[in-house]
Amino acid sequence: MITFNQPVAVTGATGYVAGELIKQLLALGAHVHACVRANCPPQKREAISNLIKNDTLEGKQAALTFFETDLLEKNSFDTAFKGCGIVFHTASPFIIDAKDPQKDLITPAVEGTHNVLNSVNCAQSVKRVVLTSSVAAMYGDNSDITSDGELDEHCWNTTSTLHHNPYALSKTLAEQAAWQIHDAQTQWQLITINPSLVIGEPLSARVSSDSFNLIKRMLDGTMRFGCPKWGVGAVSVHDVALAHILAAHNSKANGRYLISAENTNFYTLACLLKPMFNHYPLPKNSAPKWLIWLLGSLFDKSLTRKMVSNNIDVVWQANTQKSQTELGLHYQPIQPVLEKMAHFIIKNDLL
Repeated sequence: MITFNQPVAVTGATGYVAGELIKQLLALGAHVHACVRANCPPQKREAISNLIKNDTLEGKQAALTFFETDLLEKNSFDTAFKGCGIVFHTASPFIIDAKDPQKDLITPAVEGTHNVLNSVNCAQSVKRVVLTSSVAAMYGDNSDITSDGELDEHCWNTTSTLHHNPYALSKTLAEQAAWQIHDAQTQWQLITINPSLVIGEPLSARVSSDSFNLIKRMLDGTMRFGCPKWGVGAVSVHDVALAHILAAHNSKANGRYLISAENTNFYTLACLLKPMFNHYPLPKNSAPKWLIWLLGSLFDKSLTRKMVSNNIDVVWQANTQKSQTELGLHYQPIQPVLEKMAHFIIKNDLL
């Protein structure tokens, strides 16, 4: 039985993964310090608040306290972390249009990591930090994986640049900064959770997630004439949140954990929806790589010919043995999770 004797803090509390994490923490009877932005939409905060009213919490000592914080403000998290034994750092800067990758992505990601972990250093009660990183910190393009055979916790992204996949570069530099800060102190232990494409139902319809945008485009007809076989890993949001909790609770947990349930690609994910959602304009075929290579950048500037060459029709392969043996994580199959996600999108008129 997992128990928490001290409060725990969750940064970016209204985020996709954080919402599921808080849900599971409250179900375990934890007192959660939920860190939110001052301008957080009321609907998102309400979605988290409603968790404390859940019948499954009856008889448990769960509690929820909100703290207004700013990822890019020094000492902003000092009060929220006070008295906490564990900090779950899920927050990351949300940039809609990164016109200047250094200014809009890299600097905020790295500075945010420094600000959060400096506040951890000020909270003597904190003994463990579980940081939400990404597989993007482990590789840049699928072609990087094929050269090594498969992705695992030893891999680091060495190919992304400011001009090629800057988002992945920001995730890499942010995690590397976290390890540098960790190695300079002895108060707390750092564990990183590196999930692949996260799918599943969120707490709120006001969700911002790459996976949601992808599945919406499959259902609304945007990809009706073809979906690329862009290799990815996929994992349920439930399993990602659970991995955070297992990493926090297991005294022997250490280092990085690659969290992914299945090796797949975008077109295969679309095909998994066909049995239940065939009346929607799902992709009819896989989109030819040569066509996307030739015309993709006209529709999406991020689809450079280098990006297409290195990722479409290139197999994504990962080894998740460490998460299974050390954390005891048993992954949910992707198809039913994907179907529930599609139902949520349709039910909430998000198409």
